[in-house]
This record gives sequence, structure tokens and C-alpha cells, in this order.
Amino acid sequence: MLKYRTNILKELKDAGYSTYRLRQEKVLSEGTLQKMRSGNTTITLESLGVICDILHCQPGDLVEWVEDE
Repeated sequence: MLKYRTNILKELKDAGYSTYRLRQEKVLSEGTLQKMRSGNTTITLESLGVICDILHCQPGDLVEWVEDE
């Protein structure tokens, strides 16, 4: 299963992108933000790409695969 390596919303906020700004500038949808808040990793590759652009990182810096127990 996939899980987040880091708190993406905190990383975005540290980069100057509050959830309010992300919604107002239509960078990410409320649905995507809600998924990240709840730990749901079913965000689209497009959203993941936008986050990587903002944070100047690779997808593997944000999510990792761990074997189900």
C-alpha cells in the first residue's frame, strides 16, 4: 500500500501555500486537500505533479510503498 512519507500540507504551508491559497488559486481541489488530510493516497498523478512542482521534489519524496501486514 502507499503511504505519505511526510505531512504534505505542512510542507506546502512552509513553501507559502496555505490550504486557503491552494483553493483560491485553484492549485488543488478541496477534495484533494481532504484526501491528504485524511491520509488517503488516491490523489491523481496530476495533483502529485503539481505538488512536486511547488516543493521541487520527486514523487518518491512524498509517498512510499509499504507491504501490507
